[in-house]
Amino acid sequence: MSKILIRGAKVLGGEAQDVLIDGETIAAVGTDLDAGDATVIEAAGQVLLPGLVDLHTHLREPGREDSETVLTGTRAAASGGYTAVFAMANTFPVADTAGVVEQVWRLGKESGYCDVQPIGAVTVGLEGKQLAELGAMHESAARVTVFSDDGKCVDDAVMMRRALEYVKAFGGVVAQHAQEPRLTEGAQMNEGIVSAELGLGGWPAVAEESIIARDVLLAEHVGSRVHICHLSTAGSVEIVRWAKSRGIDVTAEVTPHHLLLTDELVRSYDPVYKVNPPLRTQADVLALREALADGTIDIVATDHAPHPHEDKDCEWAAAAMGMVGLETALAVVHQTMVETGLLDWAGVAERMSFAPARIGGLPHHGRPVSAGEPANLTLVDTSYRGVVDPAHFASRSRNTPYEGRELPGRVTHTFLRGRATVVDGTLA
Repeated sequence: MSKILIRGAKVLGGEAQDVLIDGETIAAVGTDLDAGDATVIEAAGQVLLPGLVDLHTHLREPGREDSETVLTGTRAAASGGYTAVFAMANTFPVADTAGVVEQVWRLGKESGYCDVQPIGAVTVGLEGKQLAELGAMHESAARVTVFSDDGKCVDDAVMMRRALEYVKAFGGVVAQHAQEPRLTEGAQMNEGIVSAELGLGGWPAVAEESIIARDVLLAEHVGSRVHICHLSTAGSVEIVRWAKSRGIDVTAEVTPHHLLLTDELVRSYDPVYKVNPPLRTQADVLALREALADGTIDIVATDHAPHPHEDKDCEWAAAAMGMVGLETALAVVHQTMVETGLLDWAGVAERMSFAPARIGGLPHHGRPVSAGEPANLTLVDTSYRGVVDPAHFASRSRNTPYEGRELPGRVTHTFLRGRATVVDGTLA
């Protein structure tokens, strides 16, 4: 593998430095490095980050290859600056056995664009009645450490307790989709002024908050780890903040769309804005941004949820929930957190690379940009501004809420173990 010299990039947004990649490893970081026989990338003014890590991606394969495959999903991830993604278990068949998680893991290895770490289901078939093969999935070649029934809540308290007890034995974590199902029957959007005016079934904040409150107490009781998926309300922030103040081992994520979009957009009845959990109020959005800035919320995760055209091009009530997000996540965080002064680029690296790799147990991702470390890197032109056009997406699906919206920044290069997967903004 040839050498690559990234010249003059602002490492984590700091001083301009040169970074020499030799094979799969960062060989040197400094100023005025000798290029020698290396290919030179002139990166003056650009920001160099560790490769991004997404703890919450839906790749749909096996079973829903009409919306996404591991190959198209990892191509989308690389385009967005990601070098590793965690693939959720709600596939067909469900990833609740060692065989299925190994299939997804091997497909990821074959793709070559991004490392894929499968997430195992907590319960058989996501049905909440019987624990899945947690130990077997952890002992498989995929080495699963994160378990989730995402798309469904593990609403039975005894089942959740047993799962927390089980994964504690090998340092695993249960990632909870916090949604009390009885409180969201028939729900179509956030419960509030807009839902009342539109006559759509409301999705109350307490449906999320009550499960989070229960689960942090269970985690404390068991002495295990719990991770809260796609936290979306100001009340949820306060519960997580309280839990952390008690020393409970809880982490939480927020999606880019919950950092930017509000339930006012549902007035258009455009199903592209239909998502689970729903878009909330502006007050919730501001609370989420502050919580991400102060560390109450640990990470940004995309909840990349691709759907074929027919599942979104229909009336609101019949439409599927979810948005694609891998290719726009960094730009949304740039707009909502960096341009607002809430985070610097080192803070972005912590929340989109270091912390998700740490939570998910990926030792070779989310590493410092320094000599001897794996060359998983993302180069970003922060001066760029462009209008989102889903026709150019690498994802198989186009259900983005940002179509036609101007967003800042562009990933120009992504490197996976020293090999360029994106060059000058184009997939290699």
